[in-house]
Amino acid sequence: MTRPEDFRFFDVLRVRWAEVDLQKIVFNGHYLMYLDTAVAGYWRALALPYHEAMHLLGGDLYVRKATLEYHASAHYDERLEVGMRCQRIGNSSILFTAGIFRGDTLLVSGELVYVFADPQSQTSRPVPPALREILQGFEAGQPMFTLETQAEPADLSARGIVARNRLGQEVGVVRVGDDAPAPGASAFAARLQALEVHAGVRGSGIGRALVEEAASRAREQGWTELRCRTPRAVAGFLQRVGFSACEAAREGDAAGAWQEMVRILPA
Repeated sequence: MTRPEDFRFFDVLRVRWAEVDLQKIVFNGHYLMYLDTAVAGYWRALALPYHEAMHLLGGDLYVRKATLEYHASAHYDERLEVGMRCQRIGNSSILFTAGIFRGDTLLVSGELVYVFADPQSQTSRPVPPALREILQGFEAGQPMFTLETQAEPADLSARGIVARNRLGQEVGVVRVGDDAPAPGASAFAARLQALEVHAGVRGSGIGRALVEEAASRAREQGWTELRCRTPRAVAGFLQRVGFSACEAAREGDAAGAWQEMVRILPA
């Protein structure tokens, strides 16, 4: 029997009204959509922007076979967890097994078989060793990205911290520099600058890792505050990584579209 503990990766969703049929349960075909959505989340967890990564690997993945086995039904507005696991890698095929759970109750189990193939001719190709190692490494609990310091500029405090996935692609960056004077700012404040994470891998922990590394670098430089001026729409992320809101806006931002955030750095 498939169990939640069999999976390292989960995608979480809530059943929408449009997915319920006349029997007031999820229409059977939507479960396949849930699995397909979870596969997209699985690639994000690998820190692989899917299209760029497949281009670099010289191929693409195509579904060869999809099977579902129904055990129980989901209902409107229930919270479901979709577990996804890379079960086996053949010469040119990859088998994913899946389980859709409501709590510990297995509702649907399934399998998806993908074939790695040439995008033009759609003829199969061997799974690239790099992709094989990434999939096996993820299932073994290995990290999917590393952090490194850019070589330039010479001033350590102004260097960027770059996140790279296991294909060597840059998937995130942040920079820490001296803070410009700001209302209420400490004389020992640093500024978080140019925090960016590739849209295709957001939610995989890269942003949090970059911020934590930036905070560590700031402490090493003797700073006691880390500040960031961010659009209000993304201020919630910074709050989740230890920042709190201070003054609402700076000069020239009368509409208050930007939020000044601060994180206190312990000695």
